[in-house]
Amino acid sequence: MISLVARVGLAVGLLVVCGCDGDAKKPAAGSVTPSAPGSVEPTPTKSKAPVKRVVKVPSGVMAGYVVFDREARKVLVQHDVHQTFRSASVVKILLALDYLERRGKPEGSELELMRVMLRSSDDHAATHFWAEGGKGAIIERMARKLGLTETAPPPADKPGFWGYTALSAADVLKTYRYLVERAPGEDREFVVGQLKRATQCGTDHFDQFFGIPRAVPKPWAIKQGWSGFGDVPAEACREGTFRPVSGPFLGLGRPVLHTTGLLGDNKIMVLLTLHPAGSTYAEASKTITKLAGEIYRASS
Repeated sequence: MISLVARVGLAVGLLVVCGCDGDAKKPAAGSVTPSAPGSVEPTPTKSKAPVKRVVKVPSGVMAGYVVFDREARKVLVQHDVHQTFRSASVVKILLALDYLERRGKPEGSELELMRVMLRSSDDHAATHFWAEGGKGAIIERMARKLGLTETAPPPADKPGFWGYTALSAADVLKTYRYLVERAPGEDREFVVGQLKRATQCGTDHFDQFFGIPRAVPKPWAIKQGWSGFGDVPAEACREGTFRPVSGPFLGLGRPVLHTTGLLGDNKIMVLLTLHPAGSTYAEASKTITKLAGEIYRASS
């Protein structure tokens, strides 16, 4: 699940994309212009340095976020952008891009499946496109094409679990930038168009309007992600079954809640979070919404 904004971008939760050079502008009223020879230079007006807002991640919550300004081409705020998380439904953007670039815009029943996957985060639709594209091969193709260095397929023993794809805020930012800056025009318009039409209710009856939708003013185009709140049981820990972690960190056993998207025309926001075991959906939604608002304000 994800979102669209106007002048800055976040990654690990937020990304922003823009692309046009502005027209030359006249000096703003009150600005100092070069003076003619012999004239008296005006005394510069002292201005206070901007106050940087501190974004405090709640105790017990792991978060990776970034806001990127596409016009200025710089990161405005970031934290742990290379930390990996399991993707939950945020991976559905990659599923859509991979299909569109291999086969073009879907038709008939597949068109409806892709719409509901992107707008309402439908899991059955995602499973269809996951199988159609060769499962983990989709992630390998897109990682190569987009230059995603921390994105990886699900663990080898869980090939059907598309939501266990590993990703980072930095890579989600790269994905949004590719979508709005480099993807073929028809593909970009289709995917962003669906994200702009995100429904409040997912097809699994979860309210997906948390994070960006409740913390950032419109317009936005969002893709959210959630996992571990009852739909997928946590793996129980048993004595004698310990195995060293051989792949990216996924935070299995703790619920994840992600909010990502495009903000207006120029911003990308990505916020990925891992919550304490036992957190309720309502509690986690409130936490991520508050955090998203603080990150957005800190980037403004």
